[in-house]
Amino acid sequence: MKVATFIEPGKMTVTEAPKPKLQKDTDAIIKIVRACVCGSDLWWFRGISQRENGSFAGHEAIGIVQEVGAAVTDVKAGDFVIVPFTHGCGHCAACRAGFDGNCTNQEPGGNAGYQGEYLRYTNANWALVKIPGQPSNYSDEQLNSLLSLADVMATGYHAAKTAEVKAGDTVVVMGDGAVGLCAVIGAKLLGAGRIIAMSRHADRQALAKEFGATDIVAERGDEGVARVLDLTEGNGADAVLECVGTDLSVDTATKICRPGAIIGRVGVPHNSEIATNALFWKNIGLRGGIASVTTYDREILLEAVLNGDIHPGRVFTKRFGLDDIQAAYEAMDKREAVKSLIVISED
Repeated sequence: MKVATFIEPGKMTVTEAPKPKLQKDTDAIIKIVRACVCGSDLWWFRGISQRENGSFAGHEAIGIVQEVGAAVTDVKAGDFVIVPFTHGCGHCAACRAGFDGNCTNQEPGGNAGYQGEYLRYTNANWALVKIPGQPSNYSDEQLNSLLSLADVMATGYHAAKTAEVKAGDTVVVMGDGAVGLCAVIGAKLLGAGRIIAMSRHADRQALAKEFGATDIVAERGDEGVARVLDLTEGNGADAVLECVGTDLSVDTATKICRPGAIIGRVGVPHNSEIATNALFWKNIGLRGGIASVTTYDREILLEAVLNGDIHPGRVFTKRFGLDDIQAAYEAMDKREAVKSLIVISED
């Protein structure tokens, strides 16, 4: 089979590999229909973080179940499924509490190879999310939105959920990548009355408004803080959705919160430490982390896509075949695409 393979920073290719086989009775083999490139993939593509040369790439997909292990009874061969990156078991303390992104029974190396023709998926019984019908029952746009439920839409929603966004809230979304844009959708789903998107790029600003943003702030740093405080009459936001992960972003989030607000943080931290004293003096809460993909998909997101209430697939602004994997990564690296779609199979 063909699979996207990391060669070295700045270089991806497609290699041939044996089709995966069931190794445990909790496994499933998935034929991938669509996959995509994540903003977190750019960390090792740019050489910011380490990844083993020759390793398979990708952690977001939708596909068709080909084969299941003996312990897998919730899905069967032929089912069309969302393939989350979280691999929750469904029965550990974390999964039962609704935090399947922190499942204590995840297997090492599970998030590799989604950008390929076939995938061995672990903890398949609970973690996979069944989609009604088959890919042919859905439009191209709907398939893209279903794909977003494997990670990016659930991660954006996680920012809003952990920030405890409620009806009528004024919410600031920091970051205009695919996660930040999906956080706008998440805030709207939870009833936010005003959504201020911090974005410097016209195409992403337009998407943010389409998704529900009421205001755009292009400034950064102290200027951005001043602009948000001006828009909120000096009060600050009820919730801030931090979807970047840099020190500057977290610092700005703290400064634009009203006292008692909560920051929902899903931007992967760029540094291992964060100053917390400023949170103390304003009674600000800091929540967030790895998204609960399976939980959120079943709770709200799949139905919202199927009903046409949300259209997160619009974050895929460029389309590629698997053989064009290098171009897919470069498009995101150069900010020519908000998110790169990879069409693996048409059925």
